Amino acid sequence: QVQLVESGGGLVQAGDSLTLSCAVSGLSFSSYAMGWFRQAPGKEREFAAAISWSGDSTYYAGSVKGRFTISRDKAKNTVSLQMNSLKPEDTAVYYCAAGDSPSDHSGEYDYWGQGTQVTVSS
Repeated sequence: QVQLVESGGGLVQAGDSLTLSCAVSGLSFSSYAMGWFRQAPGKEREFAAAISWSGDSTYYAGSVKGRFTISRDKAKNTVSLQMNSLKPEDTAVYYCAAGDSPSDHSGEYDYWGQGTQVTVSS
């Protein structure tokens, strides 16, 4: 079975950094594009970042570009999201996902993790 398990969430102050990790099992990790999405209370799930199956291409939402970095470690079957200069508006549950191609649309991904909470205080 395919499993995606996020970790690394927590409570931080504005301006701090935090790294999320997603461990993938049950699929050929190197054959899938990976994405990170987030959902704040009362809002729809939104795209944050994505990376191609090769790792050669990355994509970011305008709201996080320049602050967040997505990467993948093929040897460990993990994808990470390094978040710097965090803002209160970054507060959300963060989800990792796997799909055929990198996309900013959640419907294009086939597998999802359970999510990890990130809370940024002022």
